[in-house]
Amino acid sequence: MVSYPPAPPIDELLSAQEASRCLGIATSTFYAWLDQSDRGALLIRGEPVTINYLQGGPKGQGRIKLERREIERLKDRMRVAPRAVRVRRPPVAPRH
Repeated sequence: MVSYPPAPPIDELLSAQEASRCLGIATSTFYAWLDQSDRGALLIRGEPVTINYLQGGPKGQGRIKLERREIERLKDRMRVAPRAVRVRRPPVAPRH
């Protein structure tokens, strides 16, 4: 089971540029992720993911903002857990 750090304050909002920097991806990649998320097509490590974000403006065309805990959730989805290498037995030669 994954343990999560305490949630940061809810009112801490990050811009798309800050969010992409925290995730270690290009801002253009982040916008592509948002587009894929809106269409239900975003996969991170083979799992479907929806990004929850805020967008202002009268028609929803304003600046995109994300809560820091959403960034942390995405980082957890991107995290790789090393797996132990399975030792395989050598093949058995057929007997004639």
